[in-house]
Amino acid sequence: MDRYIDLHTHTTASDGSMSPAELVRHAGNSGLAAVAITDHDTVDGLEEALNEADKSRMEVIPGVEIGVEYRQEMHILGYFLNGAYEGIAQTLKILKDNRNERNPKIVARLKEIGFNISLEDVLEEAAGGTVGRPHIANVLMKKGYVASIEEAFDRYLSQGKPAYFEKDKISPEDGIRKIIEAGGIPVLAHPIFLRHTNKELDDLLASLKAFGLKGIEAYYTDNTDSDTGNLLRRALKHNLLVTGGSDFHGSFKPDIEIGKGFGNLRVPYGLLDRLKARAQE
Repeated sequence: MDRYIDLHTHTTASDGSMSPAELVRHAGNSGLAAVAITDHDTVDGLEEALNEADKSRMEVIPGVEIGVEYRQEMHILGYFLNGAYEGIAQTLKILKDNRNERNPKIVARLKEIGFNISLEDVLEEAAGGTVGRPHIANVLMKKGYVASIEEAFDRYLSQGKPAYFEKDKISPEDGIRKIIEAGGIPVLAHPIFLRHTNKELDDLLASLKAFGLKGIEAYYTDNTDSDTGNLLRRALKHNLLVTGGSDFHGSFKPDIEIGKGFGNLRVPYGLLDRLKARAQE
């Protein structure tokens, strides 16, 4: 019987709607053999997730997703197959501080637009987790300014929109290096979002591999079959590990199912075996 996994999910520790324990239970109830928790710029939810894993006998991989500076939005996933993820905490604290500086700017701009929204509203929505734009979007929806979280992003919060602010990021080289120093395996997340030609992507992968990149997320919710095939060829060409995941955010991205994406995703357990083997080298 085939076993499937999801190596890209988010909890309330960053911008997902499920607590870490809820997500682990949801992954098990959905028939997955393993799930990675990869919250944005934080490992705050991993202890809860791993405790739940012990109770439910669900295999949980500690992870993180770090935003790095690039001309397009680039994310680097880090997987800590040996369980020791604490070494990345100081880097993540810096990134969290940068994110926290951005949130008041977004709220202030929304007030200028004419919305009755406060930072206290957003903090309450985050319920103690790392505050992100989805929490701001949810407040806008609850107050009736938009009909959905997607509309909030499309009209106000996405890049190029009135209430968008860049947050300070570290370089791809530093992000990869910090993950490796902490004992993790760095993987390029959702390359499809970079909108690169094959030549541009080949050049980028060669550069990132020189910094220490170990893998590429070739299976992803937004990929077409052609995209996935192309990324698998790029991974083979550059001798990179292959990973895959749904980018699950719970009700904040309701069309994306854990382990299945839009229904088009099946990430085989064998990919995790290869990650584990690399972690032992």
